[in-house]
Amino acid sequence: MASIGSDRCSAESAAFRQASDHPSLVLVTCILASSLAFIDGSVVNVGLPAISESLHGDAAQLQWIVNAYLLPLSALLLLGGALGDRFGRRKILIAGIALFAIGSALCGLADSLNLLLAARGLQGIGAALLLPNSLAILGSTFSGEGRGRAIGTWSAVSAIAAAIGPVLGGWLIDTIGWRFIFFINLPVALAGIAMALVYVRDPVRGADGMPLDFLGAAFATIALAALTWGLTIGSGHSGWTMMAMSAVAIGAVLSAAFLWIERRRGDEAMTPLSVFGSQSFVGLTLLTLLLYGALGGLLVLVPYILIQGAHYTATGAGAALLPFPIVLAVASPIMGSIAGRSGPRLPLTIGPMIVAAGFLLLLLLTPGSSYWTGVLPAILVISLGMAGAVAPLTTAVLTSVDARHTGSASGLNSAVSRAGGLVATALLGGVLAAEGEALYDAFHVAALFGAGVSVLAGASAFLFVGERANPSA
Repeated sequence: MASIGSDRCSAESAAFRQASDHPSLVLVTCILASSLAFIDGSVVNVGLPAISESLHGDAAQLQWIVNAYLLPLSALLLLGGALGDRFGRRKILIAGIALFAIGSALCGLADSLNLLLAARGLQGIGAALLLPNSLAILGSTFSGEGRGRAIGTWSAVSAIAAAIGPVLGGWLIDTIGWRFIFFINLPVALAGIAMALVYVRDPVRGADGMPLDFLGAAFATIALAALTWGLTIGSGHSGWTMMAMSAVAIGAVLSAAFLWIERRRGDEAMTPLSVFGSQSFVGLTLLTLLLYGALGGLLVLVPYILIQGAHYTATGAGAALLPFPIVLAVASPIMGSIAGRSGPRLPLTIGPMIVAAGFLLLLLLTPGSSYWTGVLPAILVISLGMAGAVAPLTTAVLTSVDARHTGSASGLNSAVSRAGGLVATALLGGVLAAEGEALYDAFHVAALFGAGVSVLAGASAFLFVGERANPSA
């Protein structure tokens, strides 16, 4: 997945560095902030069965526990970066951390699913503010090789946090209850705010700036909400009722209106449509939507079926996914080096195909299978395939458009990856509603679907991405 706005700030980097007397502590601050979003994005999946039992949620409500967070994060990620550019990245970073902390506290205190969903939405808004600005602050604080090392450290620690999150969350659920997977965010958030106030400085900026695209953000959010609602209803027990089809149709119309608004705003748009003038970028965007959609479904379903079907503890279900980030962290630099020599097209084609093979291995997960035969082989193969795609994808996105659009392109790619998970989770109603043998049958159907989507992701790279992705491709 491409970095969010990694090079927006070259003009002001010198002023920022002069104001940053402790760059290593700025790095720690940004890691603390972003770890909130990365941990929360993985730990809640392990908590779904316990939350459902406690608050008496059905399958559709379980989907919304995930999507109430992903929806504002997907729709507002680019606006969050633009707000930082306009009003100061430190201010927006602190605001994002504070909103995330308030949302986390409300999640932990929620006595109904409706309150939990509202609080999850607040967390998503906070994440949309803190994520792009934490990385933009790093880009301004460091330069040259130091910037690369800082962003690499940020990425590595974020991956470790995402890996530890499900295990820690599972242990909290098993020992003191699911509410503490949200309460644990509070001391991290307080530390992040304190360090941002002390160590992070914004450069002096003028009062003028590019107009903010609030209208585009509103249409993007409402369109995604309508599509997600319609897909959630359609994939559930009710099936494709008139309400479900109407919601999807409304979402499609609002999406078209969003594109019209963005076209009218030109380069001032939240999503400049000029980036889609590159055939490679179109292919990379499609690949990101499909591949991260398949991955998002996997990360929701595997812990769920292990807890509900195989009767794992929450800790055991969280630990079952540990090989994924470990393999990803070890293999991604190697695959990135290979892609640097061969160009992005080949690894971006082969990687998703390997992911598809891993999804097919999930068909071995049956009521009587062990972790070593039913889960681990699939997780290892999927992680190897993702390692083959992640690093080349980051590089390819940044080189698929001209220099003035790299920030927009990388931010849009990050938003699309979240939207992929959003759509995938909305389609999981049939699996989450199943029980007993039917749960495994539904899971196998979802695994086959994930394999097919991954194949389409690889095909989009083969058809659209050039040997050397660049604007002229």
